[in-house]
Amino acid sequence: MQDKIDRLRTATITPQGLFIGGNWRSARDGALLDVVSPIDGRKLTMIADAGAADVDAAVQAARAAFEKGAWSKTAPAERKKVLFRIADLIERDALELAVLGVRDNGTEISMALKAEPGSAAGSFRYHAEALDKVYGEIAPTSESVLGLIHREPVGVVAAIVPWNFPMMIGAWKIAPALAAGNSVILKPAEGASLSLLKLAALCAEAGLPEGVLNVVTGRGAVSGEAIGLHGDIDVLAFTGSGGVGRRLLEYSARSNLKRVYLELGGKSPNVVFADAPDLEQAAKVSAFGIFRNSGQVCVAGSRLLVERSIYEEFADHVAAIAAKIKVGDPLSLATQSGAISSEIQLEKDLGFAGQALSEGAKLRTGGGRILEETGGFYMQPTVFDVTPEMTLAKEEVFGPILSIIPFDDEADALRIANATPYGLASAVWTGNLSRAHRMVRGIKAGVVHVNTYGGSDNTVPLGGVRQSGNGHDKSLHAINKYQDLKTAWIQL
Repeated sequence: MQDKIDRLRTATITPQGLFIGGNWRSARDGALLDVVSPIDGRKLTMIADAGAADVDAAVQAARAAFEKGAWSKTAPAERKKVLFRIADLIERDALELAVLGVRDNGTEISMALKAEPGSAAGSFRYHAEALDKVYGEIAPTSESVLGLIHREPVGVVAAIVPWNFPMMIGAWKIAPALAAGNSVILKPAEGASLSLLKLAALCAEAGLPEGVLNVVTGRGAVSGEAIGLHGDIDVLAFTGSGGVGRRLLEYSARSNLKRVYLELGGKSPNVVFADAPDLEQAAKVSAFGIFRNSGQVCVAGSRLLVERSIYEEFADHVAAIAAKIKVGDPLSLATQSGAISSEIQLEKDLGFAGQALSEGAKLRTGGGRILEETGGFYMQPTVFDVTPEMTLAKEEVFGPILSIIPFDDEADALRIANATPYGLASAVWTGNLSRAHRMVRGIKAGVVHVNTYGGSDNTVPLGGVRQSGNGHDKSLHAINKYQDLKTAWIQL
């Protein structure tokens, strides 16, 4: 496979336009943005930089398609066929899509193949299979009344997705929204748009009607704001930072009170008790639970809480694993952790490491930039011993930095685990079944792993609590976000 990857790594990428109403077009004012690859710091291509007028054109196309009914009023069995064809085409072009995405955002190719086209195809298949199995309801009423509860598509859905896993997260939102019969406007991150533009072409090839999926690229401060403020978007789904999520809620309040679903940041606790059934496995999984994709994972286990009786030995072992992780060319199958997505993000990560040292954290391994001679953006896997009061134990880094914290007992572990405003993911390692259940109940998070990390699939929901957001991606619960309930109260 490496030879095929190497052939694709230098393929020319022509400047990319917007996909609106089934057609490719330039931004109305002709504006373009450079796409710089984190692999070597070189310009890959350019993408259209959409403005408010372009967003409005996409919304109009989506609304017209919805009202026309070529998708929204199509029988579920027919929608299912198209979604299955999309999944087939993603799998057909999986290697091309994965390489394109890696050139754009720097994820290691071994992970990208599974997490991007692999996951996206799975999402389209899951929701295709599910869409004709979501029923309306008949209410319990008196004999003289028939109460029906209908499920209807909301209309126009906008999705704004981040740069770390654009295809995977994009599919988490596009697939259920389309399955429910909606039209969609997709806004990728300006730093990772290429694979989602390719996905738009595949959706058209699969037979998705014109205007049902529209893709607008560009700066979040311009096109993202225009989406948030648009009065003809019914639902907005977003994955990204808490600061942007707050602005989107404000835009909703200032416009049409569109429903806004947010999957935001996390500072996820990974709790290891001395009675974990396999401490060797716990150390390995814990290391890769933060250092995959250079820590640029919303559910990354960035806080490792270790019972004091095993703390030093376990922390030493995790640091040793981190020091051996092969960081480098993201398009090499031998690489275990790829590039930081941008120079700006790399500077932020290095800043967090410097701040940790200034606050008295103990550096066990890493902490610096590497492979600078390539022109790309790479950082060593970094492990610190910290206290719960330090910045590194409280703020999301979104980089390859692990904070390790000791705890004394179960109550202490829960206190530290919940001592952040976030509540996205978590884990607990223990051989005690009762303790596992107590921790699942006690940790404030949308996902609690037990004796593993990051293994959930489409059958279960992913969502956060507290400042990690609201609503859920994946599972049948995802479809609910993109439907309205309508009651029919019929006097017989």
